[in-house]
Amino acid sequence: MNAVVAHHYWNRAGGGEIVCAGIANVFDSLGFTPLLVSPTRIDVSRYPEWFGVDLSAYPTLDLGFELRAFGMYTRLLEGFAINKALKRFDVGIVFKDNPMPRGTVKVAKRHGIKLVEYIHFPAEVFVKGGWVQFADDPYHAQRYGKFPMNIYFRVYLALLSRIVRSNPFTDVDLVLSNSEWSANIVKSVYGEKPVVLNPPIPPNVGIVEHAKPFDDRENIVVMVGRFGVEKRYHWVVQEVLPRLEKLVSDVRLYVFGSSKTKSSRGYYRRVMSLALETGLRVSTDIDANAEVYLVENAPRSAINSVMNRAKLFLHAAINEHWGVAVTEAMARSLPVVVHKSGGPWSDIVVGSLHGLGYTTTEEAVEMVSKLLTDSSTWSYYSRKSLERVRELTFNRFIEKATQLIKRIL
Repeated sequence: MNAVVAHHYWNRAGGGEIVCAGIANVFDSLGFTPLLVSPTRIDVSRYPEWFGVDLSAYPTLDLGFELRAFGMYTRLLEGFAINKALKRFDVGIVFKDNPMPRGTVKVAKRHGIKLVEYIHFPAEVFVKGGWVQFADDPYHAQRYGKFPMNIYFRVYLALLSRIVRSNPFTDVDLVLSNSEWSANIVKSVYGEKPVVLNPPIPPNVGIVEHAKPFDDRENIVVMVGRFGVEKRYHWVVQEVLPRLEKLVSDVRLYVFGSSKTKSSRGYYRRVMSLALETGLRVSTDIDANAEVYLVENAPRSAINSVMNRAKLFLHAAINEHWGVAVTEAMARSLPVVVHKSGGPWSDIVVGSLHGLGYTTTEEAVEMVSKLLTDSSTWSYYSRKSLERVRELTFNRFIEKATQLIKRIL
């Protein structure tokens, strides 16, 4: 018996991908054969490098599309790939981390196939209404608020509303969400709250047992995440770093990010240009003499090596749905500074319990400078990072997900 794990794009090292990799392992442990499904060509050959997870033994089914542009629209094609899998294979359960298509729901109900939907963020809130409005949500507004991206996003929402299930709580057997923040938005739309299952940290990140002491570290601030405007690297190089250098003269900023799409490569070039215009020394070589390091598609070993020397991790996105990079940094014993919004604030640092938060540029500079210069504050939040992240390991994710899925089998 097969278990479908459907994802719109497997070929990158993000939070959605590690969730789907974890679910594949769950299905395997439950006696299913995980079947990886996507509208885009599937290549999981780098998962051992990216995550420390090997999915190469599992069969795949894709529609052969290559992601070059219009990546969001591939989510709309997942239903075709899933339905193809349901026709070709004996399937007992389907997991999807985007809204379940109406057609898939119909086929599943007819054949007694169980459905699991994992909600990173309910984009239908912008159509159906809820407590998050598009104009008031910087995470989406910064990326999709201006022409032509606003047209791109509106068309996506219009098409989504035509093909998506009407209500996950009536159409799907198990509804999950990545954070309390996202779950509460789902509740504002549908009146019910999904079960929260936080994404795991990848196994190859590893949790540091004995943190390198404050005095043996350098004044390095690390940021990790896809190169996209919603990550707000431009704000950091323009507003935060120049102010920070007045307080900590030898501070350095390392930004590691993936740039696999046209838009992400364009944003990478924009951040590079803005940093140079600000008068900062910029390099793409982590061993060069610079103030800002912008590194594309770096291996995990390079990221870990810099984190092991650094003093803190800065997260700049507003209303981020989760933020797996934050948890990866915490696993390396780094204190974290996040915006007081989204999943990072509600679930990862749990409202300043396990990290520091800010709302303004001035507050961000203050929090970062304190961790760079105050050893007692640094030591306290380094311990709190490790304390929190032990609940977010890959094995803990497998355990929790297994128990949840067992309930519907």
